[in-house]
Amino acid sequence: MANKEGSTCCRFQAMVSIDERGQMVLPKDIREKMNISAGDKLAIASNEDDGKICCLFLVKADTLNKTVREITGL
Repeated sequence: MANKEGSTCCRFQAMVSIDERGQMVLPKDIREKMNISAGDKLAIASNEDDGKICCLFLVKADTLNKTVREITGL
């Protein structure tokens, strides 16, 4: 699905597994595309359907902070 600018959104990127401690590993190519390094913070956003979470989105916390500042003018 492409938006007006031609960028792609809501695209399948990778399959990950959750270990017994509830942790997952983001594939290297995804980390590189998002410029994620060890120690970076990620915000998790979600969509719900009938009270159940159906989709998760990861956003770098510094990107989220910048976007919130731009929207609020702070």
